[in-house]
Order: sequence, then structure tokens, then C-alpha cells
Amino acid sequence: MITRIIAVASILIAVLAVLAVSLGPKAEATDKIQVVVSILPQAEFVERVGGDRVTVTVMVGPGDDPHTYAPTFSQLVAVSQATLYAEIGSGIDFELSYMGSIIEANRDMLAVNCSQGVDLIQNDPHIWLSPRNAKIMVKNICDGLVEVDPQDSDYYVRNENTYLAELDAVDAAISSTLSGVADRWFLVDHPAWTYFARDYNLTQLAIRVEGKTPSPDDLTNAEQEARAHNIKVVFASPEFSVETTQTVADQIGASVAFIDPLSRDYVNNMYQVLNELAKAMK
Repeated sequence: MITRIIAVASILIAVLAVLAVSLGPKAEATDKIQVVVSILPQAEFVERVGGDRVTVTVMVGPGDDPHTYAPTFSQLVAVSQATLYAEIGSGIDFELSYMGSIIEANRDMLAVNCSQGVDLIQNDPHIWLSPRNAKIMVKNICDGLVEVDPQDSDYYVRNENTYLAELDAVDAAISSTLSGVADRWFLVDHPAWTYFARDYNLTQLAIRVEGKTPSPDDLTNAEQEARAHNIKVVFASPEFSVETTQTVADQIGASVAFIDPLSRDYVNNMYQVLNELAKAMK
């Protein structure tokens, strides 16, 4: 049933894409490369590499959930006029449902798979939440920009190297700050931080098993593990309801703190995440 719904949705999106091309407003004349990305963190990746040579459209915007979001008519117009689409490529629901139709909307557009070269983990598409993976994504984006605009390749590579140095600094700060933590468990509402945990030798405990609404047994298990590891902070994601998270926190005598997996301000956000984790795990 779900597969059928997705198939019907894809057909409808394809029809809308055709209408967008024929009826939508024409883009203003510009020398800038039109780039579309799936989520907000990718916007920073593209803008830092592309600089003043690019404009970016984000499909899943602030407050939207990439597990349930559907593209709008105006976004399909942007896709129809884009030169490059940077897809995450790791299996987020938005792309699984709509990437085929997005490609159909503009067959002349270069689609860059940002996950190429990432060691993928089954059941967690949130590859960007590891700065080490973010570096790979940035390199893939740079390669895409060079392919569509080879005359400015030196410009893109210089910008890439500058940004990669910032990501290296984030990576080093996380490794150094968390190196002395003894009990390396942390509790989250949504299991988005698997790659982060893998790269920094942490253990992510999630209330929602595989992102699904937790059963009573799931909640009991989470509470027992949290007590065993003396967890006093439960991390919530801004795009999800905090009700269940607060219930678990109340049961174990913990507080709730927010860490954002979808912030556009990627580098600063990762430092904020580090600060929250460091306070919770000290």
C-alpha cells in the first residue's frame, strides 16, 4: 500500500514538474549557477564552495521533516531551472520518494550524489552529522561544480580547501573535547547521530527505535539503559514533538536539551552540539 502511494505521488509530482516548466515564471537572467539541495546543511556546503558563483534552493526548509516532506510547486520550478542538484544519496525518505521525479523534471541537470565515498550505515541516512562525512560531501559538491563550470575550477578548489580546514578544526575539537569522557553513552529522541557516534567512539541510545514511535517496551529499555549509564540529559530534535522525550526525561530524572540535525549554519551548529554533549557527559 505504501509503495503504491509513493508511486502515485511520484506520478503527480512528475505532472506538476511539466506544468512548472510550461507555466512557471522564468528565471531572471543571471550568470550564477542554480543549485538545488535536499536539506539545509548542504546549503552551507554549496555556498562555501560556490561562493558568489552560485545561488541555492533548499527543498526541506526550516521546521520541515525530511521523513515526510513533499516538494512544492515553486520548488519544482527551481528544479526545472537548475544546473546542479546535490542529493544526499544515503536513503532519506524525501529522496527515496521524490528523487526520481526531481530528475525527470530536469534531465539536463547534473545530479551529484553527496554520499559517494561515505561508509554507509544501514537505517541511518544522516551522513552529514559527522564532520568527517561532511568533508566527503563537500568534495563531491566541489567536483560537481567543477564539472558544470570548469573555467572556474581553481576558484571552487580554493574555497573547498578553506572550508575543509574549518571542518578539520571541528573534527579535532570534537575528538579532543570528548577524549577524556569515561561513560560514552548519550540518549536522543531520534537516532540521527549514528555516524557521529561511530566516528568519536560514542554509543547512541535512542528512544525511537529505527525512528519509529516507541512501544512501551522500547521506553522501558531506554529508561533502564539511561539509568545504568547515569544519563542526566535527553537530547531532542527541534523538528519532532518533545512530549515522549520529556516523559522519558521525567522518568529518569533528566533534563531535555535540543541539538539540531538540520541547522543551515553547519560549522557553528556542530560546535554547539559538542558543547551540549560535553556538558551532558562530564
